[in-house]
Amino acid sequence: MQTWSSTPLPSVPGSGPPLRLFDTATGEIRPTTPGATARMYVCGITPYDATHLGHAATYLAFDLVNRVWRDSGHDVLYVQNVTDIDEPLLERAQRDQDDWVVLGMRETALFREDMESLRVLPPQHYIGAVEAMSEISELVAKLLASGAAYRIDDPEYPDVYFDSAATREFGYESGYDEQTMRTLSAERGGDPQRPGKRNPVDALLWRMAREGEPSWDSELGQGRPGWHVECTAIALNRLGSQIDVQGGGSDLIFPHHEFGAAHAEASTGVHPFARHYCHAGMIALDGEKMSKSKGNLVFVSKLRADGVDPAAVRLALLAGHWRSDRSWETELLRDAEARLASWREAANLDAGPPAEDTVLRLRTHLADDLDSPKALAAVDAWAREARERRGRDEQAPALIRTAVDALLGVAL
Repeated sequence: MQTWSSTPLPSVPGSGPPLRLFDTATGEIRPTTPGATARMYVCGITPYDATHLGHAATYLAFDLVNRVWRDSGHDVLYVQNVTDIDEPLLERAQRDQDDWVVLGMRETALFREDMESLRVLPPQHYIGAVEAMSEISELVAKLLASGAAYRIDDPEYPDVYFDSAATREFGYESGYDEQTMRTLSAERGGDPQRPGKRNPVDALLWRMAREGEPSWDSELGQGRPGWHVECTAIALNRLGSQIDVQGGGSDLIFPHHEFGAAHAEASTGVHPFARHYCHAGMIALDGEKMSKSKGNLVFVSKLRADGVDPAAVRLALLAGHWRSDRSWETELLRDAEARLASWREAANLDAGPPAEDTVLRLRTHLADDLDSPKALAAVDAWAREARERRGRDEQAPALIRTAVDALLGVAL
């Protein structure tokens, strides 16, 4: 699947401290420890609707991870999927009397446009589940053969499930108790009430073909994969048995990332699958949770169509800490537009106050669990002094433009 176009990434003189991130599995902010190449997998969209601000906030958070690593001298191997076959996509296509393939392609194309407009650095591998079908079924067959998976005792639909007891560490990523797991499984696409499962939370690996549903040939029989194993197969085959960061929204902690890790570890024997499990906060609208069912989503494409500068959208979302649940309000966007205008005015003056300390603070704040609010405040302080003409360093504006572009992804 085609990814989106990248933007040039300028080099900033000097260097900052190593990146530290909050890890859901340990509940601690810990240093990331990548080798020469940092390996990151971020779960992609299910393309049955346009990119909303919750999506955007998540991908901007991991774009900062990408940028900070690169600024520290690492190469970054970044992989993202597209869940272009799943129940929500089929249900939306049926509701709208649309072709599910066309719907998925259309919304994926719009997502790429949105990411490009927000200057999110693209993944090197952007993989749809449909194009990875053979590698997904191969992983399911391996899990089945090893005893980590089983077929349910249903003569009509002997679907394949993962046995959550297959790894001794199951549950370490989320830290949830059994009742919480059951509740979230029911809310987030699982089927804990299905008879015949060894454990109610066991996750679907391969759904045998049903009449009227798309399906694919495999050694498992005609069918299609479950959600979690799709990401696991795509990640393992491009990033290897252990990665540095597994990323997504906080709604993916369980069951998606818990089972993704368990699938990988049962397959490879390597624990943990990810050294850091990182989860972005949710975005509300005027204090109310944003959701498709409530019809209160704010779409990036709609803001762009209304003439909003994507750089202002980016700054508005970076004004909140990446792990915090926060609200999108009109005032937030207005503040971001004013901030953008202030920075651009200051960064295009003939001279300004020395900028080396500002760049160091920018780097230091981002390296400290992506503290973007403090990073923005550091640039605010420099811009205020520059606009008040408190400085004669002719190189400072160019240094600020370079650093803000490279580290925050905002072109001034």
